[in-house]
Amino acid sequence: MDPRSLWQCYEPYHAVTYFTPESVAETDALGCHGRWMGYFGMRAAPLGAAPAWLVTSVFYNFHPSRVERALPEAWTVASPEEFLAARLRGVDGALRRLVGGETVTGPEIAEAAELARAAAGWAPTAGRPLGAANAALDLPDEPHLALWQAVTTLRESRGDGHVAALVTAGLDPVETLVAFGADNGLAPDYLRTARAVPEDEWAAAERRLAERGILDEPGVLTGEGRELRESVEALTDEAAAAPWLELGDQGTARFVELMAPLSLRITRENDRMRVNPMALRPQEHLARLAGEPVG
Repeated sequence: MDPRSLWQCYEPYHAVTYFTPESVAETDALGCHGRWMGYFGMRAAPLGAAPAWLVTSVFYNFHPSRVERALPEAWTVASPEEFLAARLRGVDGALRRLVGGETVTGPEIAEAAELARAAAGWAPTAGRPLGAANAALDLPDEPHLALWQAVTTLRESRGDGHVAALVTAGLDPVETLVAFGADNGLAPDYLRTARAVPEDEWAAAERRLAERGILDEPGVLTGEGRELRESVEALTDEAAAAPWLELGDQGTARFVELMAPLSLRITRENDRMRVNPMALRPQEHLARLAGEPVG
């Protein structure tokens, strides 16, 4: 199975930490001012008390103003260690609700955690700050949380590789959002709001992409633009392949067999709650992986 399909298989399990009521409640309890402070605090915490300029660079597609509204103030609200503990508490509560208390303590979660632990041990970390920072964390004792931490390491290592592919393609952060939105039919207003990009900077990025022959008109990629987007995804997949090659076909297939039903259940519940619409989670694909009839 290709690394992109594998990412889609485990991404919903990872994403519960940022957009569920349980996680928001945990960061609110720390004293965060708004959801974005909690997001940046939890996601950046493995890096330590990182300054806004560093987080802006590593996260890549957030406007500096959005990050600067959260950092470094978040580190005066709570330490990185407190954010790490809060995100695990939020994950625990969200998974127990979304997946079910009996399932999170069951043998299949434990087996999935062992496979993910092995794969994460082979996740590249050189030149990948978020992947390396998460790989350096101790895995929790509880299998459902160990599974979450392991797939988070895999996810952030893949994301670091994706940033490298974007840099190679010559797409700056705003151009990346414009091209991504055009490729996936996402409304520019939503993306601008989600990443706090001013209208004039968005329009300037559209002009630059048009001059390069990547954008035909606002929201429409040219053939060259579609090829560029696919080359970025192909490079990302190539850079994320090592853990699965090491795990082997049998181990990878078993991981998918265990993981897909969990992610499908989470995705369906998140869709009902309208959580994080920017995350592309093809339910039909997950249903196929989970062995459910489609159509």
